[in-house]
Amino acid sequence: MITVNRKSHFNAAHRLFRKEWSDQKNFEVFGKCSNPNYHGHNYKLVVSVTGKINPETGFVIDLKILKQLIKEHIEDHFDHKNLNIEVPEFKELNPTAENIAVVIWKKLRPYIAKEHKLGVTLYETPRNFVSYQGE
Repeated sequence: MITVNRKSHFNAAHRLFRKEWSDQKNFEVFGKCSNPNYHGHNYKLVVSVTGKINPETGFVIDLKILKQLIKEHIEDHFDHKNLNIEVPEFKELNPTAENIAVVIWKKLRPYIAKEHKLGVTLYETPRNFVSYQGE
């Protein structure tokens, strides 16, 4: 088994909050990320595909295809958007880095061969990042 990786990035705004909580409680739990006027991040994304090398092509997955999948299903969907307002998956789901990574994984999984393992690593900041490999 071998893993290939493709890096990407997108910029997005969000607010971490729970509607049923007061602004004070939201601030206590989420800090400045609960700003009612939102705030943004320059997200860095690494998509990993693990599998056997195809003996005919020498690829696990053609990286041109992976690049296009990420552009079409992630970058075009999230880039320069307010996640809470403009991205349907986050209408009721708090757009934490953890939840964003899971949503990205779910959006890409149908397009990756079943025999391949898919992983998503999302950097919210250079020092804060999450990884998700599926359920």
